[in-house]
Amino acid sequence: MDNFHALSKQEIFEKFKSQENGISREDAQKRLEKYGYNEFKEKKGKSMLERFIDQFKDILIIILLIAAAISFALGERIDSVIILLIVVLNAILGVVQENKAEQSLNALKKMAAPLAHVIRDGKSAEIPAREVVPGDIVVLEAGKYVPADLRLIEASNLKIEESSLTGESVPVDKSDEIIEDVNIPIGDRKNMAFMSSMVTYGRGKGIVVGTGMNTEIGKIADMISNVEEEKTPLQKKLADVGKTLGFAALIICAIIFIVGLLQGREAFHMFMTSVSLAVAAIPEGLPAVVTIVLAVGVQKMIKRNAIIRKLPAVETLGSASVICSDKTGTLTQNKMTVKKIFTINGYSDDIADAKRVLTIANLCNDTQVIEEDGNFRTIGDPTETALVDIALSSGIDKRELEKEYVRIDEIPFDSDRKLMTTFNRSSEGIIANIKGAPDILLSRCKYILDGDEIREITAKDVDAIKTANEEMGKTALRVLALGFKNMDKVDKENAERDIVFAGLIGMIDPPREEAKEAVKLCKTAGIKPVMITGDHKITAMAIAKELGILEDESGAISGAELENMSQKELEDRVEDISVYARVSPEHKVRIVEAWKSKGKVVAMTGDGVNDAPALKMANIGAAMGITGTDVAKSAADMVLTDDNFATIVSAVEEGRTIYSNIKKSINFLISCNIGEILTLFIATIFNLPEPLLPIHILWVNLVTDSLPALALGMEPPEKDVMKRPPRDANEGLFAGGLGLKIALQGIIIGTVTLAAYLYGHYVVGEEIVARSMAFFTLSFSQLVHAFNIRYEKDSVIFNRMFSNRYMNRAFLISALIQMIVLAAPFTRSIFKVVLLDWTQIGVVVLCSIAPLIVVEIAKAIKK
Repeated sequence: MDNFHALSKQEIFEKFKSQENGISREDAQKRLEKYGYNEFKEKKGKSMLERFIDQFKDILIIILLIAAAISFALGERIDSVIILLIVVLNAILGVVQENKAEQSLNALKKMAAPLAHVIRDGKSAEIPAREVVPGDIVVLEAGKYVPADLRLIEASNLKIEESSLTGESVPVDKSDEIIEDVNIPIGDRKNMAFMSSMVTYGRGKGIVVGTGMNTEIGKIADMISNVEEEKTPLQKKLADVGKTLGFAALIICAIIFIVGLLQGREAFHMFMTSVSLAVAAIPEGLPAVVTIVLAVGVQKMIKRNAIIRKLPAVETLGSASVICSDKTGTLTQNKMTVKKIFTINGYSDDIADAKRVLTIANLCNDTQVIEEDGNFRTIGDPTETALVDIALSSGIDKRELEKEYVRIDEIPFDSDRKLMTTFNRSSEGIIANIKGAPDILLSRCKYILDGDEIREITAKDVDAIKTANEEMGKTALRVLALGFKNMDKVDKENAERDIVFAGLIGMIDPPREEAKEAVKLCKTAGIKPVMITGDHKITAMAIAKELGILEDESGAISGAELENMSQKELEDRVEDISVYARVSPEHKVRIVEAWKSKGKVVAMTGDGVNDAPALKMANIGAAMGITGTDVAKSAADMVLTDDNFATIVSAVEEGRTIYSNIKKSINFLISCNIGEILTLFIATIFNLPEPLLPIHILWVNLVTDSLPALALGMEPPEKDVMKRPPRDANEGLFAGGLGLKIALQGIIIGTVTLAAYLYGHYVVGEEIVARSMAFFTLSFSQLVHAFNIRYEKDSVIFNRMFSNRYMNRAFLISALIQMIVLAAPFTRSIFKVVLLDWTQIGVVVLCSIAPLIVVEIAKAIKK
């Protein structure tokens, strides 16, 4: 950590071989060649082609491509074309959703000031900010961005807005005095100005101590570029499923091939049969179904004010067990608001009792009031705008006051005096209106306003005022004292002596009302909310307590305390800490890493540049859409368009629902595929002709199965979805008995398909009829089985069986397609099937509804 703040001005000049008149133009050119431009290094992003190719690296996709190649080589070109079509569709969907390339570093570049006011060769000059070099003297003015990291050498009433970097909710008063504490946090380095922050008040000068990647914001850019992308829980689980199914397919193929050879069957025929089984083992539609379900989830999220930048992020939300949130603008309104007004007669609930206090607060105030379409808008320092806002809401208009009390002179705020005074002329004479730090102003008071009477202040009055100040301070209110002095003329030397004390005003950036309910929902859902902020510890604790995040004060620590912890110590304590105050960007990343080391799925919300590395490091990063910087949005997986913490809780509910629905789709597809494998496996073992051809299996898997699987992905959320604890990120897709259930369901489907085949084979005595009956039984039994999957425990027959309109449509469309295959001579010849008579159709229907009946009986017995 650089310690420029701990060096004197002379030491800084010597270190950078500079002076108050700046460096020469020739020297600047040499330094530019040595240090490079004042900008960020970019990491080359992936091209569209590279992102498209990445979609084919999934194990399931690779197996499908191999199956397509084998089918093509063996002359089964229709099979291979269908496989390739579904694979390419899946890849296109993935690329379209993830097309927004990483823009983090570009966004950081845009935040840099385009021009910088510097002194070179003793003369003022404006140069492109990218040409600023270490040792340059930069002039700071209100309304301008800071072009590089500076050690201040002059500061006159200087205030700088640093919330996007440090999380500080109000502009920071700056000075040029040395700070001896070497390890002081960034937010407390009052003699430093940081790149991309904005000057809101006053003026100053500073010497450039860091440019480009060597600035504090540059370090954040470096952290963003070095964070490795992690696979989401669902991606990992699907990869495991793919490996398991692929391995199982190879074993089954080998067994069937060997058994066939031992039975004396032709080697080529057995190879074709083995390929059929391999195709049956792989749910070809699974990647596309998962991608489409996630894409539909993205559209639902948009309606709930959350934009998802990456498809898998939808599912990741469902497993979130920790939400680490920034405070300013995320949990709070990012707007200073007056909460209490105190006069010697107590706290004023009636604004009329505090009218004189508000009058002083508005006259001793530089905020501008603008009226647009009948609405008021205030522009200025957040603290001063809060004073104007409370007055406007009470019918006191600053513009009207300034007409009645015309400002004729002023003494600007000074960080040493900690007071501001304006001189206003009225019909009654000149009034000095004063506001500032309570302890300073109170020490200069001789009188006090008691109702409408002015009297001498007493020790009892002073004690009451100090008590009120302490009470408000303990609740994290920022307190201002107000006073005035009647004068015959403007006398700056004596204006701030023998003041009449008027009152105290306490204000705070208040928590969002909806955030309270969101925190409560988090706890109900077993999710731990954690506040991570750059603001002061007292303020952070007060907000956290009000929101319900903090219950025990031992659960709050400062950045300095965190700095003294090793990563192991942090990991040991992380589950007991709910509030982190006065932290740096590096601290945020450490906190996320500590939670992840516990196996937790971490969501991180934030809006500032300082949040970007942690947003990217977290399993799911959620940036604010309104107040969020471009850097935060680009680093995040999702953007909350309403800047509302509550939105992420809604997104968690949607994520949980989507994951549950994806499991239903997987349950359906794999149980159906087990039925197919079982049918072929048993037929081969007992030396029967093939009951199903490869094209039958492929058609069922890619066409008939896909629509019901998609419909299962559209199931509405279950009633208790936000009352369940977060699922274990390491929990397998088949946990909780799902694997056994899938196997049993597959056995039922395989049994009824074989039953239909055996009826055709032995009773009818025609192989093409037997194969046709097996094909249509497999298709329709799976369509009926899709209704079984809708409810895990409840009966589907007696529990709104047709309430999912997508399932109803999927069933009708798939059934219609199968009927066309049966009815049209052209499709019958492609699929090598024949028309069935009514008896044969009756057997197919009975076999097809059998899975529903068996599963319903099983549910009833289990209940």
